[in-house]
Amino acid sequence: MASVLVVEDDQFVRSALIRHLTDASHTVRSVGTALEALREVAHFRFDVVILDLGLPDLDGSEALKMLRGITEVPVIIATARDDETEIVRLLNAGADDYLTKPFSVEHLSARIAAVLRRSRSGAAEGPPSSVLRVGGLTVDPLRRQADLDGVRLDLTRREFDLLAFLAGRPGVVVPRKELLAEVWQQSYGDDQTIDVHLSWLRRKLGETAARPRYLHTLRGVGVKLEPPVPAEGEGVPPR
Repeated sequence: MASVLVVEDDQFVRSALIRHLTDASHTVRSVGTALEALREVAHFRFDVVILDLGLPDLDGSEALKMLRGITEVPVIIATARDDETEIVRLLNAGADDYLTKPFSVEHLSARIAAVLRRSRSGAAEGPPSSVLRVGGLTVDPLRRQADLDGVRLDLTRREFDLLAFLAGRPGVVVPRKELLAEVWQQSYGDDQTIDVHLSWLRRKLGETAARPRYLHTLRGVGVKLEPPVPAEGEGVPPR
């Protein structure tokens, strides 16, 4: 099924996770510290990492940043922290999903299945080869690069996926449910997840929700990406 790394210092929780994942036919390795997790990821290939935040040597959020520096493996945060600001910060730092303890094994299985569908779908289909251009924005799905007016954008994996999906449908209003299904591979979820990533993407595109250029949100409908409207005097010159 999948190769899973469990990063959890609580031996009782760790044993329960290992037992459940093994029963579900996954191959499981487990560690109890952040440094051990980094060594594991550096030496073995995993399909998904389940990361606890309360680790004894390093806070899990810092471990997440370090993991993102060496791998794009999907990371599901398993945390007892339910603070909304903390959850948003983790998503911004590169987490693919999060679960608040206590959670059921069925819930965990559903989240793992979702991230595996997303990663395996991308690997099986391969990214489209054509470069997408919307105004001064250029998106290359094959190289996973995006430029704005010739300047390379520093995007997280999820920010790029969101931008590429919208750039492939310029001018089309994409419903939030479709974004969740296609970009996050989830049939349900919190709209806040989309809002957070849109906010960060807007910042990197040099715009805001109040003064959009490329990204436009239609309240209660969805999101669209389209070229900026030329300022007066910047249109096509008269013949």
